[in-house]
Amino acid sequence: MIIDAGPLISDGQETNSRLWAIVKRCAERGEDLHTTHPVLAQVWRDPARQANLARALQTFDVHALDDSVSVGRRLASSGTADVVDAHLVVTAERLGTFVLSSDPEDMTALDARFERY
Repeated sequence: MIIDAGPLISDGQETNSRLWAIVKRCAERGEDLHTTHPVLAQVWRDPARQANLARALQTFDVHALDDSVSVGRRLASSGTADVVDAHLVVTAERLGTFVLSSDPEDMTALDARFERY
C-alpha cells in the first residue's frame, strides 16, 4: 500500500498506534509500505517531535515526484488541482497497489483505488 498524508500526521497517541499497527501488519505479511516525497513535505515539520514518524518511515519506500506528465494528465482528466494527491495515485497505479487515505473525496475524484484510514 501507499500511504497518504493523513495517516502519517500525528494528532495524538491513537494515530501513532494505528500507524504502528499498519507498519507491524505489513512487516508480518511481507508487504511493502510506500509513500512519496511530496507527502512527506506535507507532514514533516519538527524532527524532535516526530521521532515515531521518523522511525516508522525507515520501513517505507519513498518515491520521488518523477511522473510529471502522468500527474498532469490525471489532474486534467479529474478536474482537480492537488499535485500531491495525483502523484500518490499515479505512483500507486504504477506499483499495482492502493492508497491508504483519510481523504476519500479527493481519492474518488482522482479515480483512485483506495482504502479509507
